[in-house]
Amino acid sequence: MPRVKRGTKRRANRSKTLELASGYFLTKSKLYRSAQEAVERALKFAYTGRKQKKRTYRSLWIVRIGAASQETVGLNYSQFMHGLKLAGIELDRKVLAATATDSLDQFRAIADRVKAALAAAAQKPVEA
Repeated sequence: MPRVKRGTKRRANRSKTLELASGYFLTKSKLYRSAQEAVERALKFAYTGRKQKKRTYRSLWIVRIGAASQETVGLNYSQFMHGLKLAGIELDRKVLAATATDSLDQFRAIADRVKAALAAAAQKPVEA
């Protein structure tokens, strides 16, 4: 079996790692071993950051929807979302938050439909 020399592959891998670490401070951008540790750590943080971004945006949308619904019709967030379901309005939180911040008239129209649906559900007799 022939002997395998890894010169070009090793150099390519190391240069790729050093390229990823190009803006790092001192040895982390110059020496391969330090750069490898720093790049692996950075990639780990980037992975978790992509997951956290989704959570952060969802909580921001919830705060915006809650504030707008409290301001327009006097409902808190959970009552507003329950009324949306009762009214049959299938808008996600991202669209609702954008509507609440950009066009308050449209959000007010949605909120009025929600309030009407909640009032209709409150008057309907409970079935046993």
